Amino acid sequence: MSRLLAAIYDRFMQGSEDACLRDWRAELLADLSGDVLEIGAGTGASLVHYPPAVARLVLSEPDPHMRKRLAARAPAHVEVSAAPAHAIDQPDRSFDTVVCFLVLCSVDRPYDALAEVRRVLKPGGRFVFIEHVAADARPERLKWQRRIEPFWKRLAGNCHLTRRTEQAILDAGFELEHVKRESIRKANPLTRASVRGIARLSI
Repeated sequence: MSRLLAAIYDRFMQGSEDACLRDWRAELLADLSGDVLEIGAGTGASLVHYPPAVARLVLSEPDPHMRKRLAARAPAHVEVSAAPAHAIDQPDRSFDTVVCFLVLCSVDRPYDALAEVRRVLKPGGRFVFIEHVAADARPERLKWQRRIEPFWKRLAGNCHLTRRTEQAILDAGFELEHVKRESIRKANPLTRASVRGIARLSI
């Protein structure tokens, strides 16, 4: 299943990338600088949006099939890592920004992943994120998310449909500096509800 997902992922996401995700990535990454880590970098959809002011870029992707495609796209100066989100292989306080796009829905332990983000961020560092979430504003859709989720997880690489990631970020000790809640256009109705923004690590 991992090999299949890696093979079809870019094509599967193309409609939403064209409709909104590409613009969202570009907007959130435009003013990054210094040392940056992207966890769960997938096949590298964000690579073209990192500005020259980023001095060091590390992309972590634990799935070997995704990572193979990521490594083929990454320029020579970009570091590619196999570390999972819950065990980042980087020193404490080593990054100005951590980026996480459409990842926390599928990690086994989202709170452990967020604790690792806190650990590797410098004081005052930023956490930049896009995640699909539970459709709390659409009760009927939320019911279907709950019904389908057990089967969806098996088919879609452990992707959870009902996670409340915004609250998880707050519970992990971050302050939301900027947040938008919007439908991911052209996505499956069960994965359209989303939250994106920038969270700041308190000094």
